[in-house]
Amino acid sequence: MVFVFDTSALISAHLIKNSVSAEALNRALRIGKLVFSDSTINEFAEVLYRKKLDRYFVEVEREEILTVLTFKSPLIIEPSFEINVCRDPKDNKFLELAVSAKASCIVSGDIHLLELHPFQGIPILNVADFQKDF
Repeated sequence: MVFVFDTSALISAHLIKNSVSAEALNRALRIGKLVFSDSTINEFAEVLYRKKLDRYFVEVEREEILTVLTFKSPLIIEPSFEINVCRDPKDNKFLELAVSAKASCIVSGDIHLLELHPFQGIPILNVADFQKDF
């Protein structure tokens, strides 16, 4: 199985170690693989290094998070098409990635993505629903 986690779901999973978000990410890594595109991993890295997260992560932790994610999820897929259906255009990249990767699911806390559930047959679930359904 292949999963797309949006940036908010990934950040949430790393903020609180035993949270539902962290459990969902760990489950996804146990039962399948995460997939990224250059734009999704770059957005995650940019958010992870934002000044407002300095109180949660030191430099070494940030580097480790990126290393672990890219090591455990070596799938990088570059979509060859554009999708423009999301009310927040920045979220279209997750839909493009999921369709290109034939993802089993998109995990998100973003209402703009969740309201599109399912998208082209791909479930878009919050972390709690992901835990129930997968």
